[in-house]
Amino acid sequence: MALKKPREKAAAAAETLAIQALAFLGEDTERLGRFLAVTGIGPSDLRTAAAEPQFLAGVMEYLASDEALLVEFANQADLDPEEVARTCAALGCGKWERDTP
Repeated sequence: MALKKPREKAAAAAETLAIQALAFLGEDTERLGRFLAVTGIGPSDLRTAAAEPQFLAGVMEYLASDEALLVEFANQADLDPEEVARTCAALGCGKWERDTP
C-alpha cells in the first residue's frame, strides 16, 4: 500500500471536515434551508454535489461568511474557528459553481 503524500493527506482531511460541516448544516432545517437558498442547490442534489471538492470548499466558505455559524460549528466540532479558514484554503474556496441544465 502506497503512503499518501502530505498534500493528499491535507486535502483528504479538509474534505472530511467539510463533509462534517455539511452534516452540521443538515442537522437543523433552518440552517440547511438558508444554505440551500444561498447556494441555489436543491436538497436532492446535495449527495451528488458533496462528492465534488469545490462544492465542499463552498460549504466551508459559507460557514466562514457567518461568524456566529462558524463559531457554533467550531464549538460543536471541537476545533479552532481558524481551522475553517485553513480548510477553506486547502479546498480552494471560491472556485465552485453549480452547473445549470
